[in-house]
Amino acid sequence: MDDEIFTITQAAHYLKVCDKTVRRLIKANKLTASKVGDRSWRIRKIDIDMYLKDNTNELKGVAINE
Repeated sequence: MDDEIFTITQAAHYLKVCDKTVRRLIKANKLTASKVGDRSWRIRKIDIDMYLKDNTNELKGVAINE
């Protein structure tokens, strides 16, 4: 379902990173999120998937040396 909405913790779990990393991505405007209340953030799954797509090494022409 593409209209899923994640909390910081859920997004971090989905990306397999820590909460702090997700907060840094939001602060750097690399991951789109909506602020709810004073401290809570919500991130759409589709925005997380777009972040992953936009940061795939194939798209940036980065080769992985084996």
